[in-house]
Formats: sequence, C-alpha cells, structure tokens
Amino acid sequence: MVQQTPSGRTDNDLVTSWRDITSCYSSVRCALDRELEEQHGLGMSEFEALDRLAEARDGSQRMQELGTAMYLSQSALSRVVARLERDGLVRRDMCAQDRRGVFVKLTDAGRARHDAARPTQLSVLAQHIGGRS
Repeated sequence: MVQQTPSGRTDNDLVTSWRDITSCYSSVRCALDRELEEQHGLGMSEFEALDRLAEARDGSQRMQELGTAMYLSQSALSRVVARLERDGLVRRDMCAQDRRGVFVKLTDAGRARHDAARPTQLSVLAQHIGGRS
C-alpha cells in the first residue's frame, strides 16, 4: 500500500527523491575526484580539506572541527592530512591552550594548490549541478 506523507508526497516519491540525490552525489563525487586528481594531483577529500582551510580566517582549523565538517572519521582525516602534510600543503601545530588539540594550517604551497584547483572544482560543479534549483 502506498502511503502519503504529511507533505502530500507518497513513500515512493520520497524513495525516488532519495535515489536521485544519492545518484547526483555519486556522479559529482566521481567527476570531482577524477578531475582534481588528473589536473592537480589531489583527491576530492584532500581538496575539500584545503578548501575548508582556505575559507578559515587564519587558514587553520582544529583537526576535530575539520573532521566533523567533512564527515570523516578521525582515522580517515588523519590519512588525508598526512598526505597533504607530506606534500607540504599543510602543517600540524599543537594547540597552545590544550596540548591534546591539534591545528591544521594551510601553507603557502597549499594555498597556491587550492587556488589552482578551485576553478576545476567550480567547473565540475557547474557541469553537474549548475542548472539545478
């Protein structure tokens, strides 16, 4: 039996909408990953970390906040940051007030790589979701 939700949509409508969202996300994620890797040597998660750091007032963010914002586990974020750190794009600093806290800071090289990759990100987003409302 097909039921309607309070908004008047049926269960099938909700499932179809959910599948559309996940399909769009998967398509965009794959395209971003491919283009960012081919053109800039960055995976989508690496670019996302650089992007969030570039948006931060001083180019840094606590590891825990960055992981939460990116929906990454602590171990996954540690791997992303380690790759970026290895390439000289970020550095880790201990929090002066709380020695357990670690900040991730964007380096000049990281900002340059982000600035070079940003148009690629925007182009892929425009191709896949630019016309959606």
